[in-house]
Amino acid sequence: MDLTQIQKEEVACTSCPRLISYIRKVAEVKTTRFRDWDYWGKPVPSWGDPRARLVIIGLAPAAHGGNRTGRVFTGDRSGEWLFRALYEVGLASKPESESRNDGLEVKDVFITSVIHCAPPENKPARDEILNCSRFLRAEFLSLSEAKVYLGLGVLAFNELCRLMGLSLEFRHGAFYSVKGKWVAASYHPSARNTLTGKLTWEMWMGVFRKIREILGST
Repeated sequence: MDLTQIQKEEVACTSCPRLISYIRKVAEVKTTRFRDWDYWGKPVPSWGDPRARLVIIGLAPAAHGGNRTGRVFTGDRSGEWLFRALYEVGLASKPESESRNDGLEVKDVFITSVIHCAPPENKPARDEILNCSRFLRAEFLSLSEAKVYLGLGVLAFNELCRLMGLSLEFRHGAFYSVKGKWVAASYHPSARNTLTGKLTWEMWMGVFRKIREILGST
């Protein structure tokens, strides 16, 4: 399958009843600050440059972020950190993203997630991860020019390694050279990590500067 077909299948998927029920409920009930939004309320597809050399893998869309806007990492605090970093290293056209129609473009980057539905309490079940892994596997096959794979958080990094048949240790800022490609790890830029100082801006940018160095040398 090409990426367009994969993305269509991601949006149409109903394999996980618990998740489908949850994202529809969130879209109906909403939250006060977004009460005027027409929530997406469906599985959120991957997106980005089909010729990307950098593939970023997150955990899942946020209930009032991607599940609201229809684009992963769009409209939440994690996205603020991600797109600002991509902009600063020349891989995004804007440093912020508020909606899927805001004109933001990424260059040489493809953004996806372990699962495509926002899970309750941000905790997907193992069977839900396995149900969604077919999409991630298909994306990896389609992204033939990928050079760097970045897993955000332990779960995303471990799932990335599982699908690539690797056994690597998660450490923030770790870069592993594997058969001409790079597998990298970072703490997820969630509010829990950034507000507590577990992930600082300098730590975060260190990862993206290294990625820019790798991409710039090929």
